[in-house]
Amino acid sequence: MNLSVKNLSDSIKELKWYEWAMTAVMIFIAGISVYDGFTNPNSYNPGWLTIINFISAVCGVFCVFLTAKAAVSNFFFAVINTFVYIVFLAYHRNDGFTGTLILECAVYAPMNIISWIYWAKHRDDIQKHKTKAKKLTIIQCAIFSVAIVIVALLMHYCLNRYINPRASTIFDSFIFAIGIIAITLELLRYREQYVLWIITDVIAVIQYIQKFDAVYFTKKSIYLIVAVIGLINWIKLNRERNKENV
Repeated sequence: MNLSVKNLSDSIKELKWYEWAMTAVMIFIAGISVYDGFTNPNSYNPGWLTIINFISAVCGVFCVFLTAKAAVSNFFFAVINTFVYIVFLAYHRNDGFTGTLILECAVYAPMNIISWIYWAKHRDDIQKHKTKAKKLTIIQCAIFSVAIVIVALLMHYCLNRYINPRASTIFDSFIFAIGIIAITLELLRYREQYVLWIITDVIAVIQYIQKFDAVYFTKKSIYLIVAVIGLINWIKLNRERNKENV
């Protein structure tokens, strides 16, 4: 337990000033949403759900910040964030988020636990609070790209044909497909996960522009920024610290 607390502390200490600034922005937006939820009868979310969203906002940003640094302790925040986000998606399941809800429940929730254990077994040789980074071959990248398109199209067809014509947008289906591959690459510690996170975050930002929610629009925008930072960090880590994976 002491080792886990130390690892979390070492990871938090590495956060940069701009990451703390983005956290402050996220907390401010989420706080306004909570106020609106309890005072505005026409609010998109009821009061209780805005509290859920607040927790998701804070845990979500810390999760992506620490993942971008390959910190094993990111999964502490990931587990909480996934659970509360499932509550949000379940409430709005008829707004075109069915595919994302299934992704969070069936994939992200169990994979967070599995990845936490797996990362902890492959710690960096010098900075023990981090995991080791790997990279894909060109052929592997091509295979995963084709798999994403196939899964997205099948998901979109099945949800709209057999569940509800409004169950999933094409954006939602691609988030589902990309998310499955991205979380798998994250589990296996491949740096290319961040190429996929960037894509899915762009899609998510577009999605929350269409069905505007201030908290999740801000949250997904921060995710997008951090995904770019994460890709740079993981490439650097892979090249400089893990020669066996180059």
